[in-house]
Amino acid sequence: MSRTLLTGLALLLPGALAAQQPTLYDRLGGVYPIAVVVDAFIDALVADEVLNQNPAIAAARDRVPAPGLKYHVTALVCQVTGGPCTYTGRSMPASHAHLNIGTVEWNRMLVVFRNVLTRLGVPEAEQGELVAIVESTRGQIVTRP
Repeated sequence: MSRTLLTGLALLLPGALAAQQPTLYDRLGGVYPIAVVVDAFIDALVADEVLNQNPAIAAARDRVPAPGLKYHVTALVCQVTGGPCTYTGRSMPASHAHLNIGTVEWNRMLVVFRNVLTRLGVPEAEQGELVAIVESTRGQIVTRP
């Protein structure tokens, strides 16, 4: 085989391998396993005593039906992990501004999220990627120290 051909193959191979890497959506198993995680996560959030000490969060729990929230969060997670879903809900700031979320609530939500991921057997690497996605929204959601 000629040196030029080998060099060309070497240049093409990394790109070909990268194109074959499964998305986070695929590594999570698709929309159904994502929906299971979201279902457990929302159920845990709704029942969480620490989060419900915030009157704005407690009021939202009474006002917003959990199934609708689960639908939107599932679509959002599906979309941001590389899946075929399209999130049609409100922006993160619009969805959370009225909830008066501070660092205490944010940190508690992360603990609940990690506990759900671990309990459901989501692998560590994927957990890390999911937490990083959630962390990327902190500035849009946390409105007080």
